[in-house]
Amino acid sequence: MGAATLAIGLLLPWLFGAAALAATRSAARAPVAAGEIAWIAGAGYLVGAFALTLWMRVLSVIGVGFGFVAIAAPVAVATLALAYVAWRRGGPALAAATRSALRALIGSPGLAGAARVLWWLLVGWLALRFVLLGLAVNWQPLYPWDAWVQWATKARVWYELGYLAPFALPDAWFAQNGRAYFDAAPHYPPTMPLLQVWANIAVGHWDDARMNWPWWQIAVALTLAVYGGLSRLGVSAVAALFGAFMVATLPLANAHVALAGYADFPLAAYYTVAALALVLWGATRSLDDALLAALLAVACTQIKNPGLFWALTLVPGALVILLPRHGLRLAAGGLGVAIVLLAALARANVTIFNYRLRLDFDPAWSALAESYFLMGNWNLLCYAAIGVAVLARRQLFAPALAPLTVVLIAGLLFLFAVFGFSNARAWVADQTTVNRATLHLAPLLAVFLVLGFRAFATRWATAHPAPAAVT
Repeated sequence: MGAATLAIGLLLPWLFGAAALAATRSAARAPVAAGEIAWIAGAGYLVGAFALTLWMRVLSVIGVGFGFVAIAAPVAVATLALAYVAWRRGGPALAAATRSALRALIGSPGLAGAARVLWWLLVGWLALRFVLLGLAVNWQPLYPWDAWVQWATKARVWYELGYLAPFALPDAWFAQNGRAYFDAAPHYPPTMPLLQVWANIAVGHWDDARMNWPWWQIAVALTLAVYGGLSRLGVSAVAALFGAFMVATLPLANAHVALAGYADFPLAAYYTVAALALVLWGATRSLDDALLAALLAVACTQIKNPGLFWALTLVPGALVILLPRHGLRLAAGGLGVAIVLLAALARANVTIFNYRLRLDFDPAWSALAESYFLMGNWNLLCYAAIGVAVLARRQLFAPALAPLTVVLIAGLLFLFAVFGFSNARAWVADQTTVNRATLHLAPLLAVFLVLGFRAFATRWATAHPAPAAVT
């Protein structure tokens, strides 16, 4: 076992997820539709990786020890079955669409002149970026701090034992007399440590560098999904690629890939693609998009504890889609209720997931402004988001953009609550928690830049048509 089995192990969940999406894809969408193959490939890995960890949890429950064959064989069989279903539903068309998508990636999809040069530059830059990130992941041993004391602790124990041994808080740990393990966050979900366990099983021994390849895969998958999702929403090829480029080159996101081991970037990827699937559902009304959004929202809750709240921020967007006439009012009412509930909980000094709420609003405004507008973690993302929101102000709550707008409002209110009404504001000044929490929302803000500017440009072109050519 070694490099070959690692490659097989890393590809298996990707193939499973892609086959699952191809098999359940709406029959109304042709495989050659813009962005379809990229969407299947990108969102497919997120589905497959999460499904793999669910299967490992099942094995642990039924008493089957973790092993390469025990984990891989059933997933491989399921992959072949799903691939067969997908082939029966239009295999030749899928194969032709895949070949066409690969040719378009290299040769540019029907572009000419400056647009074609820009396409090649962006693709080349992304390829170089992912090569360098891959080298960093392959060579960089596990990096502190939380990666050591909150996540990989679980991976090491579960890899050595071959099952999900329980982790407990100090009192329970002492009381269980060796039947439980302890680390800095025993209450965290098992998804990311299980992906590390699987990578080590594929390698054949404990390797605290190569076990982090799933972070690189998530970065590639997010880039593909953003390009595919934007293309499916009717964005031009160059604009969709530029949106994917913005997501793939966020400085802090790249740091979380190169120094893999934290769960913040995976949560950001799952949340972004869940929101994109939600917006696609609103545009296409396809059941498969709705189910994918729901599945990825559930996955958010199993990556990191705050994922529960991020998943809840998708609910207002779903209301807007389900109830076109009254959804916006219901979403606004729901957000108002959430604010009142927040104030009530803060009054009671409640602690939720180690965040102590208190009605003592005093956010660290200067540190927040420094993080968002002066430091290099986000490039010019925050400036651009404000600019696009101003330009597209008349379209923000139009049917095409409203689901994404209310999701972003809910996400920003969540960040506002965390940094304004909890003990997390004490961690803003050191520029750690504030940036890691903002990372969860940042890729979706990049998606908003593309869709918001497209909405503004469409309105502008309609209001100011080009003069007719004089013959």
